[in-house]
Amino acid sequence: MVLFWHRRDLRIADNSGLYKALKNEEAVQPIFIFDTEILDELPSDDQRVLFIHGEIDKIKKAYQKEGGDLWVYLGTPDEIFKQLLNNNDVSKVYTNRDYEPYARERDKKMNTLLADQNIEFIGAKDHVIFEKNEVLKDDGDPYRVFTPYMRTWKRNLKEKHLKSYPTKKYLSNLHHVDSKQALITLESMGFRDEQKVDFPSREVDDERVEQYHEKRDIPSIEGTTRMSMHLRFGTVAIRALARKARMNEKYLNELIWRDFYQMIIYHFPNSATDAFKEKYDNVPWINDEDQYKAWCDGKTGYPIVDAGMRELNKTGFMHNRIRMVVASFLTKHLLIDWRWGEAYFAQKLLDYELASNVGGWQWAASSGVDAQPYFRIFNPESQQKKFDKDEKYIKQWVEEYGTKQYPSPIVNHKEARERALETYKNALK
Repeated sequence: MVLFWHRRDLRIADNSGLYKALKNEEAVQPIFIFDTEILDELPSDDQRVLFIHGEIDKIKKAYQKEGGDLWVYLGTPDEIFKQLLNNNDVSKVYTNRDYEPYARERDKKMNTLLADQNIEFIGAKDHVIFEKNEVLKDDGDPYRVFTPYMRTWKRNLKEKHLKSYPTKKYLSNLHHVDSKQALITLESMGFRDEQKVDFPSREVDDERVEQYHEKRDIPSIEGTTRMSMHLRFGTVAIRALARKARMNEKYLNELIWRDFYQMIIYHFPNSATDAFKEKYDNVPWINDEDQYKAWCDGKTGYPIVDAGMRELNKTGFMHNRIRMVVASFLTKHLLIDWRWGEAYFAQKLLDYELASNVGGWQWAASSGVDAQPYFRIFNPESQQKKFDKDEKYIKQWVEEYGTKQYPSPIVNHKEARERALETYKNALK
């Protein structure tokens, strides 16, 4: 028997690793593991777990229609694989690669476990267009600046990189089973089967992509594709989205940013927790817990910041322009460690992806790869006038805006800006 391990690739169609397994092997048994190393850190109403469970249910039913099944487990990967190897004659394990620190450490353990039993562990590239060392500088070093990376990325791009894998053509090579396993329930995993937010559609509107460069910065309208959650969990193939993105260079560049951050986290795994530019770890953060709570709750007295945080808290989504505004406010106006903000986003964002989230937060804090300079500090009022001049977005999320119930600003913009400039300047001497 050959195993295919689904992870952040919750689909059958155009699945690189699954295609590789089915094309080259017979009796391919797909599996999925609800990893308790991850789940144990999440609240019982985490909507991402609900979403994953629903997608697993769809995949499982699709495999069953083909005479196979998706075996689903709860536990740590090493525990589950020991059970699988004890109960089955496994010759190979296929999967799609992941580049985040936890995933790489997990796969290192899996590789050792499987190698001890002479079982091949075969990976494939699936959730990026270019990975690891495929886009490097002429001297072989990884890029640290986006623009030259983007240019090389585009020069290297060929039709073959965007071609879909015809996985369904080989589904006859699935391991056929007589009895189907029932899917583990959310309740038995310790989670509530209660949907509280809307999940974005996986259909991409051509018109939205075509107009992306014109509407992407306006938070009061649906000017972005909302594909980030589907890319995170692999319910949509990056190749299909990249093909469509070629109709708008600005949108394609956003997908390239995603590849860029995946490359960075692979080559510089410490950047997940440490400043990419080491000297920025000398910044003496104030870390005022009351001000942090006001930021989390959307009660800073800065309407554009508060609207963003309230949207996040209620829906699990925040518009990308607003993500930059609230991150700049936390790290510069309040001088709160970017890691606090990154951790809060990790709890709340439906589309949370470590590489991009860390990259975005370190960009705002000026500590990251190709980050904005420390003296660039967003003025929330200017951002509001530029991107929400009619206050539609603010009024949608801040109900008490314009009344006496709305809080006064927790910091003065001019004073906070000057404090941030002085603090950063002294720390970087």
